[in-house]
Amino acid sequence: MARHGLAAPAEGVRPVDVVSAMAGTHAQVMSSAELAIGLRTAGQTRLDVREALWGDRSIIKTFGPRGTVHLLPAEELPLWTAALSAVPVSASTFSAAIRMTSEQTEEVVAAITKVLDGNELTIDELSEAVIEATGPWAGDLVMPAFQGMWPRWRQALHLAGVRGALCFGPNRGRKITYTSPQMWLPGFRPAETQTGLAHVVKRYLHAYGPSTPQRFAHWLNAPARWAVELFDSLSDELQRVEVEGASAWVARGDLEVPSAPPQGVRLLPYFDGYAYRVGNQPPALLYPGRAAERVLPGNFQVLLIDGVVAGLWHQRRSGRRLHLTVESLVPLSPTQLDDLDHQAERVAAVLEAKPQLVLGPVTVGGHA
Repeated sequence: MARHGLAAPAEGVRPVDVVSAMAGTHAQVMSSAELAIGLRTAGQTRLDVREALWGDRSIIKTFGPRGTVHLLPAEELPLWTAALSAVPVSASTFSAAIRMTSEQTEEVVAAITKVLDGNELTIDELSEAVIEATGPWAGDLVMPAFQGMWPRWRQALHLAGVRGALCFGPNRGRKITYTSPQMWLPGFRPAETQTGLAHVVKRYLHAYGPSTPQRFAHWLNAPARWAVELFDSLSDELQRVEVEGASAWVARGDLEVPSAPPQGVRLLPYFDGYAYRVGNQPPALLYPGRAAERVLPGNFQVLLIDGVVAGLWHQRRSGRRLHLTVESLVPLSPTQLDDLDHQAERVAAVLEAKPQLVLGPVTVGGHA
């Protein structure tokens, strides 16, 4: 909580500092990423995050851990791409009629690298250019999509991202664009593999540790055996500790802990709560009691009380008005209700709105 800026919003930090401290910010939904970063800073809004991303370009939007869309510190991109490229690729779940060969995959990544050099292309423009550079087979509409079919080459889109062949560019109207990381970092190239892996392991451990190779593997969507061997290879840079009788690891010398447990109410946006779960300690410690049934199974916006998941919340925007409905699974004290009011105000401030808070049909303060 303290290291993520959730115990108390960090003073005098930039959005990129928050993204680095989180070991990347999930950005599948950009408004959630903006809120996740804004809540961890004192006084900043979504405009500050956008300026960091599209203005000074200290943050880059690309494919990160688990092949999902993340915000990463631009200066760290050579290290992240080196590490992510080294993660063993899982066997394709597509049938032989759909999946690409390794040669075709390499051909698509090479084509993406070439056509995005100096360009910002929408997905349709990128698709046309890739198919022209590789062949008609890349354009076969064989991949099941939301309400249709995607061309075959799209299987390699996230792989091109983790290798550093592409990143997201500024939206063109309502359409997203892709471009080359060279636009953010002239002269960009991935770092040496072991250097990148060491960086990402230590970033992860600083944000989510003490942890284990198995939990690191879960966070990265990597094979557990590979993660164990990686931790072994970094034994000089890591340190084994004991947490409630169980062995875990931290970056060597990174033993500082807060003097008191976290307190207060926090509202985490979509995917932020997921990262809180997927990267952290066993779910039983974070989702006790009814939270394991009501909140753990899905991707919800999470209500935290003293660092523990205690409910969920919803939001609906109407003009400048932001309607927030909170479902707490535990009774809330008057102090916690007051804290919740302040948190709702902060959420609205980050999103540049005026809050209207409603408590859902659950037990609050001992009364239904």
